[in-house]
Amino acid sequence: MSAKISLEGRKGLVVGIANDRSIAYGCAKAVRELGADLCVTYMNEKSLQYMGPLADNLGAELILPLDVTSEAEMDLLFGRIEETWGKLDFVIHSIAWSPLDELHGRLVDSSAEGFCKAIDISCHSFIRMANRAEKLMKDGGTLVTMSYHGSEKVVEHYNMMGPIKAALESSVRYLAAELGEKNIRVHSISPGPMPTRAASGIDQFDALMDDAIERSPLHQLGTPEDVGNLAAFLVSDMGQRLTGNLVHVDAGHHIMA
Repeated sequence: MSAKISLEGRKGLVVGIANDRSIAYGCAKAVRELGADLCVTYMNEKSLQYMGPLADNLGAELILPLDVTSEAEMDLLFGRIEETWGKLDFVIHSIAWSPLDELHGRLVDSSAEGFCKAIDISCHSFIRMANRAEKLMKDGGTLVTMSYHGSEKVVEHYNMMGPIKAALESSVRYLAAELGEKNIRVHSISPGPMPTRAASGIDQFDALMDDAIERSPLHQLGTPEDVGNLAAFLVSDMGQRLTGNLVHVDAGHHIMA
């Protein structure tokens, strides 16, 4: 990465670290290596056993609980950030969820309850974070979330998550339009298939990765580190004239018919 990029003095929130192979961890590493101070979150005490050592490796200043379905926990998180830093420069949101049985089933058979909970966690949680971050981004900032090509095209076995990610990408565009006057930039990154714990829930995921390697122009998979490098660029001053974008990190797989 270019030495011109620096995040010294920047304060950032990274949500979604599950283990050392997660996309969120790749992002956290990249921004931390460029000097950013970090707040990272964990889902519950069980997940803290795995995430805690990673947070220590990152030198995270704040390690706080966050179940995104809890308004109280989200309020406490952003309240603690305000109390500690008084500002926030960027948010990297890398979480998604759906009921496993419905993810493996047809969209047409999805339940209202399952779909609504999936879109609340995977999409609306980003909007709720943007609402709280806006008040702390007094000098502007950047919001980044993660999508997937299954939002744009029908990807076999992606099922209900396709329209949910499409909603997330549309939300990014509307948030970018609404928050631009405050110099808050908003982006979605679309990583290609990579072997993360979250992706392992997709049926026949190994075949999906094999297809991506075979058909992508670069004949390889992207990595969490690749995603992290892009996220670091977007939240830095190098990306200060960019907003509302969907950027693929998939070795070009998305361009192939």
